[in-house]
Amino acid sequence: MAERTATEAEIAEMLVEALNLDVSAEEIEPEAPLFGDGLGLDSIDALEIAMEVSRNYGVQLRSDDPDNARIFSSLRALAEYVDTNRTR
Repeated sequence: MAERTATEAEIAEMLVEALNLDVSAEEIEPEAPLFGDGLGLDSIDALEIAMEVSRNYGVQLRSDDPDNARIFSSLRALAEYVDTNRTR
């Protein structure tokens, strides 16, 4: 298992709780894809993630952002985006 940052650990916990995932936060690999073959998340999950990130970190994720594929590509990418843009 790859080393995690504090934000990666927080977001992994948030994902498990908000999405009622059948894995533990510790099982989410930082570099593994969140969608498709990774955790198998879908567009509805992306909306829930965006709401939770906004609520917890003050970071707005917009559905029309051209960088969404990169931002949501993995736990690590999402955590890096949050760390760069957080207001809380």
